[in-house]
Amino acid sequence: MPQLFQAHPAQRRPEPDRAKRRTAPIIILIIFAVLAAWTLWANTALMTNEIKISFSGSRLPASFAGFRIAHVSDLHNAEFGEGNAALLQMIAEGRPDIIVITGDLVDSNRTDIDVAIAFAEESAKIAPTYYVSGNHEALISRSEYESLKAGLETAGVTVLEDAAARLERGGENITLIGLADPKFTVNNGLPGEIPSMIKAKLENLTAGDNAYTILLCHRPELFDTYVSSGMDLVLSGHTHGGQCRFPLVGGLIAPDQGFFPKYDAGLFTVNNTYMIISRGLGNSVVPLRFNNRPELILIELEISD
Repeated sequence: MPQLFQAHPAQRRPEPDRAKRRTAPIIILIIFAVLAAWTLWANTALMTNEIKISFSGSRLPASFAGFRIAHVSDLHNAEFGEGNAALLQMIAEGRPDIIVITGDLVDSNRTDIDVAIAFAEESAKIAPTYYVSGNHEALISRSEYESLKAGLETAGVTVLEDAAARLERGGENITLIGLADPKFTVNNGLPGEIPSMIKAKLENLTAGDNAYTILLCHRPELFDTYVSSGMDLVLSGHTHGGQCRFPLVGGLIAPDQGFFPKYDAGLFTVNNTYMIISRGLGNSVVPLRFNNRPELILIELEISD
């Protein structure tokens, strides 16, 4: 009797896991949502960055060992807490001997002179406060800038426009120089024009003075000029830390430097000149930062052995 064989249907390849296909987009959305939430939080989450710098005793007078500086830059009319209470508390907790504001206290796109002056009034109650202008002060109208300047001076802030001041401690002195932003004088300019102008100003302000010198200026891209002029310490801003910061790369873009700026944030040293660039506090044209929290810098000067 012949054997009967039952035909089996051809086996089909297993279908991709539908559950995994449905889950993948959800996971991606969750990752983006978390990243967006973290970015929004980080844009208003103040942080303090403490930097200690050692100088030879032949440059920094012994009385200034332990001298503390609170460095505020690029506030751009931002407020951290009502009336900038959170920022002011952070400054006060740093126990600074002086507070320096290195430009862009206001924003030319949404200028609020009253907010800027209100912050300065409270700052001056914490410690002697010194201010230099940034490019955004140069972009507002002249009458607005004069109103800002008058308000700062009334609040007790020392406005340094291409000027020098003496800081005294324990019977010894150091020099504090402040430069007005170059945009007040030169808009773009020929190659080398701004560095030449800055060098001439610094030579004039330091003529016959061999004291330890701190320079307040908004523009870090002119570091070579500051070095050749013999500055000991330069405090600057302007870069917003490169706006977006990436591990091993640093800042993405900065004004007047373009993509992947050489001078984006933190401490730089050439010869005997140190420069500290603040990532700043507020935003301007680009409303968000990435991996780049707003920072207050607290600097302490030390004397090396």
